[in-house]
Amino acid sequence: MGLRSILTIVSFILSVATGILLSRSGKTANEPRHERPVIGLSMDTLKEERWISDRDFFLAQAKSLGAEVLVRSANSDDTRQLRDVESLITAGVDALVIIPHNGEAMARAVEMAHREGIPVLSYDRLITGAETDLYITFDNLKVGELQAKFLADRLTSRERMRIVRIYGAKTDNNARLFKQGQDQVLQPLIDAGKMEVIFEDWAEDWKPENAKKIMNAAITKAGPQIDAVLASNDGTAGGAIQALLEEGLSGKILVTGQDADLAACQRIAAGSQSMTIYKPVKQLATAAADLAYKLATQRPILAKHETPNGKHPVPSVWLDVTTVTQDNLRATVIADGFRKEEDVFRK
Repeated sequence: MGLRSILTIVSFILSVATGILLSRSGKTANEPRHERPVIGLSMDTLKEERWISDRDFFLAQAKSLGAEVLVRSANSDDTRQLRDVESLITAGVDALVIIPHNGEAMARAVEMAHREGIPVLSYDRLITGAETDLYITFDNLKVGELQAKFLADRLTSRERMRIVRIYGAKTDNNARLFKQGQDQVLQPLIDAGKMEVIFEDWAEDWKPENAKKIMNAAITKAGPQIDAVLASNDGTAGGAIQALLEEGLSGKILVTGQDADLAACQRIAAGSQSMTIYKPVKQLATAAADLAYKLATQRPILAKHETPNGKHPVPSVWLDVTTVTQDNLRATVIADGFRKEEDVFRK
């Protein structure tokens, strides 16, 4: 492996469904950099509620393991995120966790880290075109499938559903995976004439204001004759709902989402948003901290999946997701302690 410290895939399969056992090797394998492991966490942004939760849960778990975490947030700026990674490398972190704004742009970050013998964990969003060591995420294809299935389940044999599709950021590989999962459910219905996509577009940087513009354009084109909005996350759902509210259509049109943001849960309770996908962020962040700690301390890791990233299959850990509607708000996000009942129902 030369001077690069990367994960070596141990060529032994535990069973058909067990996974891949990984161990770390390279110039730092003989002696850790610090007595107390130091983990670098490079984040795309902290401007959204979701990512603040990820950071806090990650920090809490890392602290419980005895690790120190250095956090940087790039405010959705690729150049700044590369500078952040450089500063973390200079600080001498033992492992690097990256939540990429642009998965392709962060391939360079992986290369820089590997030159210094630092392994890289891609968190929730895939870094593409690089020999990324490990990837942890939710089952993103299933997210899209569940969003589309929610709409499909509301079709009857006589209905023809007219929908608007609002995708996420083109720079986010997850946005493409969500779309792919949606397509697997929708395309047969579209081919059968049971569903029509009357407008679709990508929301730059996942911004609600960009989703609102897309929804405004859809209403201008189709008028009120819209049955559903397939929004890929709660932020874009919120932007779409604002446009619907201005047209007196809020609560009359199905709207999907994802992330179980507090505002989205409140909208579901009130009836303006139809569903969201609950991705247990605490579970993700806690597991990511555990994996980062193992990378930093050169311990073996068992990854049950692989994710192609355009250069090589990345050993991956996938977590499951759940559909949340008005009927199961209490049994899911509230029962898990992810949201408080008084906050969701504004008591």
